Amino acid sequence: MNMSSALIYFKSFFQVLKLTDLIDILLIAFIVYQLLKSIKETRAMQLVKGILILFFVLQISSWFHLNTLNYLLRSAMQVGMFAIVVIFQPELRSLLEKMGRSKVGKIMNITSGPAETREYSIRGIVKAALNLSESKTGALIVIERETKLGDVIGTGTLIDAEVSSALLENIFVPNTPLHDGAVIIRGDRIHTAGCFLPLTSNENLSRELGTRHRAALGVSEASDALVIVVSEETGKISIAANGALTRNLNKESLTAALQKAFFADGAKSKFRRNDA
Repeated sequence: MNMSSALIYFKSFFQVLKLTDLIDILLIAFIVYQLLKSIKETRAMQLVKGILILFFVLQISSWFHLNTLNYLLRSAMQVGMFAIVVIFQPELRSLLEKMGRSKVGKIMNITSGPAETREYSIRGIVKAALNLSESKTGALIVIERETKLGDVIGTGTLIDAEVSSALLENIFVPNTPLHDGAVIIRGDRIHTAGCFLPLTSNENLSRELGTRHRAALGVSEASDALVIVVSEETGKISIAANGALTRNLNKESLTAALQKAFFADGAKSKFRRNDA
């Protein structure tokens, strides 16, 4: 195909292209982009690469009339689709949950109360985390956002109290009934304590990370929750969000992370860091 014939081809293509066709193409491109973005650096990304290779080999077998190979690949792919749903159920669930989240929904839950109440909650959480860190008392504090954590809440004990540093510190006192579980903060209240969290399926984590950190990552992988972890061994404060762990937080960085979560709707905070 020479240059002139190529220009004629593209000209005829755009002449028959309708607005609905353009919208269709843009929507498909957006969906594919979001899909690849969501599965980046996950097991599912390796699966996509494998499927693309299979499709390429399948096309090659069709071009060169390799009938036996073509038949085997088609049969394997038909069975493989059912196996994929079973094997990658956690990834598929996480992907669907991410698709179901919208920017509008982010103004729900922890960002729905008055600014003063949110600031009070931030102060209580920061003060509790710092005190627990100083005493090297292990703690797990889960801040529920858009994704409801009903299955996790069902494993704990209902508290339904205002967020305060005194109550949070008291919950995590060693050898008390609720100290080993996680606290769930819903809205501006301590909703539940003593909850069991799902552990992360990531096998490439550092060995120095204990069960609390793995549980924090697990619930952050399955939801959009923000999880604060205080290490019992070192007293260091970490935050898990979107399947990633940020370690060694101080008062300022912890406050900034909580402000970002509690004021996701764009409301103005009058919080001063030296108030915490």
